[in-house]
Amino acid sequence: MRMARSELQTRRMDAVRAWTSFVERGDDAATLVRPEILSSWTRSVAAITPDVCEAPLADESETAAYWRGSPLQTAVERVEAELRRTAEDGDLVVAVTDPETRILWTYGGRVMRRKAETVNFVAGGRWDDQSVGTNALDLANRHTAPATVFSAEHYAPIVHNWVCWAAPLHDPVTGTHLGVIDISTTWDRTHPIGLATARVLARLIETAMPVSNAHPVAGAADECSQSGLVLRLLGTAETWLDGQRLLLNRRQTEVLALLAMHPEGLSLEHLHALVYGDQAVTLSTLKAEVSHLRSALGGQLSSRPYRLSMPVATDVDLVLSLLRRGRVAAAVDAYGGDLLPGTNSPALTELAEYVAVAVREALLADPQPDAVVRYCELAPYDTEVVEACLARLAGAPHPAVPLLKGRLAAAQR
Repeated sequence: MRMARSELQTRRMDAVRAWTSFVERGDDAATLVRPEILSSWTRSVAAITPDVCEAPLADESETAAYWRGSPLQTAVERVEAELRRTAEDGDLVVAVTDPETRILWTYGGRVMRRKAETVNFVAGGRWDDQSVGTNALDLANRHTAPATVFSAEHYAPIVHNWVCWAAPLHDPVTGTHLGVIDISTTWDRTHPIGLATARVLARLIETAMPVSNAHPVAGAADECSQSGLVLRLLGTAETWLDGQRLLLNRRQTEVLALLAMHPEGLSLEHLHALVYGDQAVTLSTLKAEVSHLRSALGGQLSSRPYRLSMPVATDVDLVLSLLRRGRVAAAVDAYGGDLLPGTNSPALTELAEYVAVAVREALLADPQPDAVVRYCELAPYDTEVVEACLARLAGAPHPAVPLLKGRLAAAQR
């Protein structure tokens, strides 16, 4: 449900008072705004004046060349219909940037498109805070974490009527930061799920990344760089083949997940045991599911043993790979939740527990505050991880502390 207008107006007036106190009177606004906003305001005031009327534009040909060479272009093209539909349905403007907060691609609903063009919220626009002041795109890029900037939390008055939500975009395997996706609209259309929507769109783009960038497979030919299978199994089940989403039933997804986890192949009997355990399900039932899968995969599922004959990437492999390299924050960001929640496959139930415990133990050993905040969204009652993080901070100031204490209090009620 959209926030009540009276509540939004109060929030907007508070933001304007804080901005006026800091920008026009030079007062300390430490108690009035979030630390990341105050830090960005400080950078902004040292670099630009509040009367900036538009973002500066980068060289058009250079921007176009960068976009053509970026894996983000392929990913965005694969999901562009969904991005455009989101923008049109919510009258939003959607933008994808590089790591320097230069906009590479954008699309807007009818009203927001016009507003965006007047301030150079367009391809080539430089939206780092030292070019145009505090905004969500810059914060998400700078901190590689989702960010919201509401109304006068923006430094430049030209966007005081906006609310922006941004989420970082990463290479799904290496964790390399590629830029951010941002969705923006007018402040009075603020919605509680705005930031969650930005995160979902970020995951959508990351899932659609070219296989050569997302998950190089040992022995795969270079010609396969634009093809392959991508499975999202953590939290939400999604399957993509060559950038096109496949519509599979739950059992077919489970079979596909098990085949992805066993690249050496599985016999019919072994696959049956992993999928059904001791359930009274016939081999012919499993054969029928495999037959449907083979058709959906264009025949790229061989028999005797059953084996996938294409490059495969899964978010399970990504999370475990990041954990092995000690990249705990990136692993938590890639961890969408329990593996296929509700599955009754004994093998997948065991794998789900393994992944969940591995993520949790990594956080207990290295409770990075931002990663713990993200983890708490998925496991809100895991107080031990929150307590470990607060103990590590030992009273040191950090923007995550109020969120962690609030989560702890809510879980203990």
